[in-house]
Amino acid sequence: MKFSSKQTLKEIANLINANYVGNDDFPVEGMNEIHVVTPGDIVFVDHPKYYDKALQSAATIILINKEVECPKGKALLISDDPFRDFNTLTKHFRPFQPSNAAISASSKVGEGTIIQPNCFIGNNVRIGSNCIIHPNVTIYDNTIIGNNVVIHAGTILGADAFYYKKRPDGFDQLLSNGRVVIENNVGIGALCTIDKGVTGDTTIGEGTKIDNQVHVGHDTIIGKKCLIAAQTGIAGCVIIENEVTIWGQVGTTSGITIGEKAIILGQTGVTKSIEGGKTYFGTPIEESREKLKQLVNIKRIPEILDKLK
Repeated sequence: MKFSSKQTLKEIANLINANYVGNDDFPVEGMNEIHVVTPGDIVFVDHPKYYDKALQSAATIILINKEVECPKGKALLISDDPFRDFNTLTKHFRPFQPSNAAISASSKVGEGTIIQPNCFIGNNVRIGSNCIIHPNVTIYDNTIIGNNVVIHAGTILGADAFYYKKRPDGFDQLLSNGRVVIENNVGIGALCTIDKGVTGDTTIGEGTKIDNQVHVGHDTIIGKKCLIAAQTGIAGCVIIENEVTIWGQVGTTSGITIGEKAIILGQTGVTKSIEGGKTYFGTPIEESREKLKQLVNIKRIPEILDKLK
């Protein structure tokens, strides 16, 4: 997320009551998670395992819970709880805005687009031309939808990321301030849920078609002309390259890449990144021919044991 106006290190430190290392007027332009940071961004880190990764990232302001040497050209915000303070900044720069209308006055809908009854369209939503939004679709704030998009009944775009920190008394949610971006000619089935990014965008590429009851986690990027069948669950921060086919009831872990033109057969558990141009099956995932050979051999175990007697 980029701020509407440039801030200074001192101003940000005052907002979260933190000490800092750097010039008072060091520029701060936004805040992002580590996988989408650019110069001018704040990134937070609260675990020693990830200190080096954060300090060496593209972010130029590191919100951290330890006094460390500040990398050249960067600044530090020293906090006893970076997770809490990242949420404080989210509340300040992108606070929740309630709506009192089914279609917010700040939304924009293109020519020829049809919106069926009982839809909700939030603040600052942009919908292109010649789209069809079927009944009971909910589109949260700041969602971007291209041209010629069809969204079927009951789908929800832009719910919060499933991202929590465990505390002694329960779980704290990392507040989401990102968006959902749907490109041109996308089709989305009924009862799908596509979560917005924590700070960046969850993106569905041009021409992709999604079946009913599919879940897409936060910050996931789905490429162009993909096919995703019903009851598939895609975790957060997944990259699905162009022309991937995913059959029904597939599940993925987070932070992986599925290569271009890969085919994933039904009920597969995608536990790791996989190359494109191949067909996969099973849990843990393997190339389908190898997995099917293994299943055949398992059936032959009684026969093999009989021969050993």
